Amino acid sequence: MSLLARLAPHLPYVRRYARALTGDQATGDNYVRVALEALAAGERQLSPDMTPRVALYHIFHAIWSSTGAQLEGNATNLGHEDASSRLMRIAPRSRQAFLLTALEGFTPSEAGQILSSDVQSVEQLISEAQGEIDAELATDVLIIEDEAIISADIESLVRELGHRIAGTATTHHEAVDSAARHRPGLVLADIQLADGSSGIDAVKEILKRFDVPVIFITAFPERLLTGERPEPTFLITKPFQPETVKAAISQALFFHPANQKQAA
Repeated sequence: MSLLARLAPHLPYVRRYARALTGDQATGDNYVRVALEALAAGERQLSPDMTPRVALYHIFHAIWSSTGAQLEGNATNLGHEDASSRLMRIAPRSRQAFLLTALEGFTPSEAGQILSSDVQSVEQLISEAQGEIDAELATDVLIIEDEAIISADIESLVRELGHRIAGTATTHHEAVDSAARHRPGLVLADIQLADGSSGIDAVKEILKRFDVPVIFITAFPERLLTGERPEPTFLITKPFQPETVKAAISQALFFHPANQKQAA
């Protein structure tokens, strides 16, 4: 299989990543082009110890890092008032680790290969990026959960990240009423609620009124992963790991279009 054929499926995604990393489409595309030219000329080679996708990102980073100082010096002049502007305020290495895992879906181990770093360091960088994001996008959170202990655990995680509790609800009616009275900036919802009502239906009704990021935390993920309708971007299965919830909150707030508009 030719080099182009091996890399073709991954090129749209490395371009997406490059644009997010640099905060500019033309700049990001140029770095990808230079990386591909280096490969074609034999100046760089895909590592046999990595998958083609990981190896491509690794080469892109080697190219980008060689001139990264100049890029960072121009970052504040990009003029973007969306997610790009917030990304550029995050320290470079933390930004890289966050985007590789949150946007591109790499595991911390794969991100470590790309960044020539160990897993522990990558996880620390991700945590630092999430902390910066949460501090900047602190918001009011509505928790829809009928199990008191779980609700309290989620509430503690939310407060730990610097967010406020807009309300807690155990039924469809309570959730919709709370959202109407205290418009939240984020909704964390279970699917099966106390009176047999549906958290899915509650979220649908809330979303008819205003646009807000939603994270489902449920023991019944199969009810949403049917393939028959649009599926949620953020779906966490119970029992959950606290760090998983924290990461999802950061990602949901950072990448939600409504939050990007509010930053403008």
